[in-house]
Amino acid sequence: MKTYDLLKKTLMELIQANHLESDDVVVRARPLTPDEAIGNPEDRDYPLISGRERMVQAEFRNTIGQAYTDMYGNFSGKLIEVAGMELRNNYRRAVFVSSLNAVMRYLDLIDKTIHCRDNEPRECGRELVGYITSKYGHPRIAMAGFQPRLVESLAENFEIKVTDMDNANVGSTKLGMAVQNPIKTKEHLDWCEIAVVTGSTLVNDTISEFLIQKPVIFYGVTIAGAAKIMGLEHYCHCAK
Repeated sequence: MKTYDLLKKTLMELIQANHLESDDVVVRARPLTPDEAIGNPEDRDYPLISGRERMVQAEFRNTIGQAYTDMYGNFSGKLIEVAGMELRNNYRRAVFVSSLNAVMRYLDLIDKTIHCRDNEPRECGRELVGYITSKYGHPRIAMAGFQPRLVESLAENFEIKVTDMDNANVGSTKLGMAVQNPIKTKEHLDWCEIAVVTGSTLVNDTISEFLIQKPVIFYGVTIAGAAKIMGLEHYCHCAK
């Protein structure tokens, strides 16, 4: 079953099993400002601050789910509408994914659906080094998605290669690492022993490239619900 067919089927089953079809069930989704999404970190090179992407937040019965996207806007509607939404672009996928995260959090199926803040991303990077070392030793790492503090920590401890979809990053050297075009993804995945991949691949619909026969660690709040449904390895140390 394709990824979004499975996720939509699961959300519909959750709606029906928990009687959430009623008229008073409403999902509201809106893009957060950088301050709302990540606070006021000392480092200012995070994509949420410097880039073209934003965090979309869905609120369901006072429970929050988030998703990272480069295509954002406001949405208000019934949960049943979200489950049946045609997911033809990143905006619609972000609404769906953030809503799925909020519903699964409300049902106590997942946690860590709210992005970390201030200087917690730096702690997240440090902890990721220990997480990988304890589980995988000292592997070669292909990283998809330029998250500065994760790249910084991993590059100090492992041999890594990085790709990113933001044209502002591609072809540049950041934190001593060459950030390469996504066309290098397959080459990097063939080279690596494990991959560390942004959960926003779920929203930009490239996740299938990373469902491979090697260990893959998906990071970030975006993929919290999907990781639970699909049995994916998920790392998001400081999320709330």
